[in-house]
Amino acid sequence: MIVDAHQHFWNLETVEYPWLTPASGVLYRTYAPEDLIPELRATGVDRTVLVQAADSRAETDAMLAHADTHPFIAGVVGWIDLTDPGEAAKALDRYRPHPKFVGVRHLIHDEPDPDWLVRDGVLESLGLLAAAGLAFDVVSLLPRHLDHVVTVAGRHPGLKLVVDHLSKPRIRDREWEPWATKIAAAAAYPNVFAKVSGLVTEADHERWSVEDLRPYVEHAVACFGPERLMFGSDWPVALLAADYRTVLEAARALLGGAGAEQVFGATAARVYGLDQEIHPPS
Repeated sequence: MIVDAHQHFWNLETVEYPWLTPASGVLYRTYAPEDLIPELRATGVDRTVLVQAADSRAETDAMLAHADTHPFIAGVVGWIDLTDPGEAAKALDRYRPHPKFVGVRHLIHDEPDPDWLVRDGVLESLGLLAAAGLAFDVVSLLPRHLDHVVTVAGRHPGLKLVVDHLSKPRIRDREWEPWATKIAAAAAYPNVFAKVSGLVTEADHERWSVEDLRPYVEHAVACFGPERLMFGSDWPVALLAADYRTVLEAARALLGGAGAEQVFGATAARVYGLDQEIHPPS
């Protein structure tokens, strides 16, 4: 089973996405399952994990509705209000019974407070996720965000933390530090995982190559091992730099050796507790 562990849908008419504006170019339109299904069929990807792109209940409800209709969606990483543990508990009571609600994410990189992740209320709510067996996706951007991953991983050793997009290394500028040291520090905790996703949009959109990505991916493999890495297309955001097939082929060129079964399916199935029955996209 090949799993794309990170993709999005959005409908600009039904859910608000503050970060999407006319300046977003190709992204500024509705993307639905019907847009992705031909790509999955053409590339042989069996299942996906649908990840939130807005911090709202409406977004979570819309994603679960897609998952109810389309069996190829194996899991949904939704949103709940983590700032209030009482509200977080109520939201978990509402969503946890859904068999495809497998994790939570908050757009921490859009928060004015760089320390949002380690607020007292948020830390308490993350403990509720751990108790519920849910993963938490960390969409980190700042070096400080990776510092907070270390804090949370130590505070909640039972919480599965997933660092999205390898924490967005500055590939375009060929920056290495402090990213390399901080991603290694996060990987030292066995409950921290990472997605090899979103890298083409961190490189030069017009002139990137697989070799531009290679040092960052090889470092991630050295730090996490394939058993704690998973492939994600980051579609449709990736369209800023490449189409679906190109993103997948780049990942296969970088990760197609030993451990590929883990990166392209088994890790996601284990971390998110996915149903491993194959449901061809239709």
